[in-house]
Amino acid sequence: QVQLVESGGGLVQAGGSLRLSCAASGRTFSSYVMGWFRQAPGAEREFVASIRWSGGRTYYADSVKGRFTISRDNAKNTVYLRMNSLKPEDTAVYYCNLDSPGSDYWGQGTQVTVSS
Repeated sequence: QVQLVESGGGLVQAGGSLRLSCAASGRTFSSYVMGWFRQAPGAEREFVASIRWSGGRTYYADSVKGRFTISRDNAKNTVYLRMNSLKPEDTAVYYCNLDSPGSDYWGQGTQVTVSS
């Protein structure tokens, strides 16, 4: 099993910044992708960003390109999401995800609220 523990959410004014962290523990994989999704009230969960653990290639939703940066610390098995220039529409619960062949794991979510 894999456990994902997120931290770093909170309340911030529009234009501000936050950094989310997601620490993974438990079973290890040789090849996987870690990423962030978010879900606003009344909306579907949507993809935000992801990173391949091997090689570090990154992917972003168009809505966050240029504002959010995903990164990883291999030694700590941790993925980060640096969020700059936050907008009220970024308000959501942010979920960490680990996608490996045949398995999919989720964190418990962390609330991000951006006030206008």
